[in-house]
Amino acid sequence: MTPRDRAGKFLVIGENIHTTRTILRRGKLVTRAPSGEEAVGYTSAAGETRYLIIPEDIQARQDYQEGRVKHVLIAVRAALSGIEPAASAGLDYIGALVSRQVERRADYLDINVDEVSLRSSEQIDAMRRLTPIVEAISPVPLSIDSSSTAIIQAGLEACTGKAGRPLVNSASLDRGEALELAAARDLPVIVTAAGESGMPSNDTERVANASRMADAALAKGIPPGRIFIDALVFPISVDVQFGVHCLEAMRRLRERYGPEVHVTGGLSNVSFGLPARKLVNQTFIQLAAAHGADSGILDPVANDVAGALASDRTGRGYQLAEDMLLGRDPNCRSFLRAYRRGELSGADSG
Repeated sequence: MTPRDRAGKFLVIGENIHTTRTILRRGKLVTRAPSGEEAVGYTSAAGETRYLIIPEDIQARQDYQEGRVKHVLIAVRAALSGIEPAASAGLDYIGALVSRQVERRADYLDINVDEVSLRSSEQIDAMRRLTPIVEAISPVPLSIDSSSTAIIQAGLEACTGKAGRPLVNSASLDRGEALELAAARDLPVIVTAAGESGMPSNDTERVANASRMADAALAKGIPPGRIFIDALVFPISVDVQFGVHCLEAMRRLRERYGPEVHVTGGLSNVSFGLPARKLVNQTFIQLAAAHGADSGILDPVANDVAGALASDRTGRGYQLAEDMLLGRDPNCRSFLRAYRRGELSGADSG
């Protein structure tokens, strides 16, 4: 069964097996294990309540001291350590992540180990060892993700493709070697709108950069249906025009390349730094689809894509979020005012 067969026209690249992912120390997931140790509580794939112990070296990190717990990093390190009972707990936690994303109709599972270590040799080793672990329990293809082509290559070499061709995430003007890997192995690939020396500042730069990469992919014989164009989603809390830039780029790229290519992006990035993130993300998913996106790189557990695409567009919450995302609410003032007044009380504060 192909990804398109499973999820229709909107493909979800589940991003949760990613060592950058954090949860809040004061959030509902961080608790005490029966042993008394601080831990991440979770429900296993078998439906049992279990605990992932937060080790001392993680507790000494700056991100932990600032209130963030890199739970996937903990699980991956534990799983690869070979030291029991931590290794079994790490493997079980990864299995729970896989199960939850697949249940929420992820079409690919994105794997990224970049923060396992600062040493490239250790990152490569981690990707080489983690890939078969995840692939063995995943009924959907993997997305091999890294800022390093060498790490991507290690993941591809370790991947058998038992659930389908892995997705290369990603190739850009400053990392064209990743495109070579995809072409040589006849694999789908995400090409991004990143420039050769930095990020795009508007929709015109996005389209120019992404078009160069998409054209290069086509020239190498990669079929349009295996090309995912990432228009790059930035937080509107930084600049309220970022949403407009991305949406316009999606529209122009869809118009330029037609119906066969996939237009995608890290859609939930748009809401970083804002309250009521679920509402903002749902609204942006609808807007992105209306502007030509047929895919998203996101957490399908936190973001119900099917629900977002079918959600009511007439409610006040949606209208406030839409105005903000389309740049009609300077500095997000009206949206934030409504949130402070409790007018968005039904929305998830994320």
